[in-house]
Amino acid sequence: MSSVTTSTTSAAPRRAVLTDPGYQAFVILRVGFTVAPILFGLDKFANLLVDWPTYLAPWIDDLAPGSAQAAMYAVGTIEIVAGLAVALAPRFGGWLVAGWLAGIIVNLLTIPDYYDIALRDFGLLLGAVALARLAQHYHAERRP
Repeated sequence: MSSVTTSTTSAAPRRAVLTDPGYQAFVILRVGFTVAPILFGLDKFANLLVDWPTYLAPWIDDLAPGSAQAAMYAVGTIEIVAGLAVALAPRFGGWLVAGWLAGIIVNLLTIPDYYDIALRDFGLLLGAVALARLAQHYHAERRP
């Protein structure tokens, strides 16, 4: 007696979702908002890319206990956690990153000559919101 094994899942629907431009955008944003916060968060401990404490507004430095570099250690830790949140739960992580970027924008708008970076971070904030919305859409699509 022979038996034939059949699969209840088809490869066609999986291929369809992989060719969906919206899903591709979701994956690109998810990878980007996972990797970038983790890398930049780690760099807060090494200052290889830039001297991060110079990006901290003086009024925030006055409020934070310790040095500006100590504040950057806290910032780096939060950014690493945010990147991990995007990797594990993008519906939540996208909003977390968007909120974090809003805080960064407020910080930068209070430092003269950093308005261009604040504008760039506003664009990133929009990308994080798009990620959260796409994550909601594709999560809902997976439910039976």
